[in-house]
Amino acid sequence: MAETGFVRIDVLAEEHGVSAMTIHRDLEDLEGHGWLRKVRGGATAVPSSMHHGDVRHRLGTMPAAKQALARAAIEHVSTGQSVMVDESTTALAMADLVTDRAPLTVVTHFLPLVNRLTGEPGVELIALGGTYFPAYDAFLGLRTVEAIASLRADVLISSTTAVRRGSCYHQSQETVAVKRAMMDAVETSVLLVDSSKFARRGLHRLAPLTAFDHVLVDDGLPEPERRRLLDQGVRLRVVSVDLPTG
Repeated sequence: MAETGFVRIDVLAEEHGVSAMTIHRDLEDLEGHGWLRKVRGGATAVPSSMHHGDVRHRLGTMPAAKQALARAAIEHVSTGQSVMVDESTTALAMADLVTDRAPLTVVTHFLPLVNRLTGEPGVELIALGGTYFPAYDAFLGLRTVEAIASLRADVLISSTTAVRRGSCYHQSQETVAVKRAMMDAVETSVLLVDSSKFARRGLHRLAPLTAFDHVLVDDGLPEPERRRLLDQGVRLRVVSVDLPTG
């Protein structure tokens, strides 16, 4: 598939001597881990600019920028508030800072954040259920959306997979549905975007950047792109990144 970009389910079933249903299940598992995308009748390889890796891979991408964005984002959180946090590793960088705002309520579907905040004094943790997606280490789907719709929080801290032409994109429809529900369920939305996201692509459009109350981006974003976003009416803040020395 890496050479042709597409493979048919019936061909795979014949080659491996198994049923088409078995191939369907195997492809769903691989899609869940981010290796491919299922399409009608088969599967397609995900181009590198659209494949963003699993959580472990994403944790190692742009760590200094994510930490800087997290420090800026925590300024939008006050003691006593309720905060929704999505499944992004950029927002996860806030985990060690959130406890300084206790008492606080944190609502999330992101398992690493749930594990990190479990038992923290002063943090009321609301873990959202749903269908578990290994590629995101998070719960997504209809049940997650329904749970979010029953809540109302003060602040949303979120990120995005890709930014193209002033809009956020993601590779999964389930991710988009959950993030839209979160945006509808808060008073203030804060988007954290490291500058590498502007070179990536995603299949499903989430929202324009202008839909967020605050958009934080690191100073690696080129000046012409910053100017374009400001001209579009994006409420943009550029955050300086302190790079490690030595």
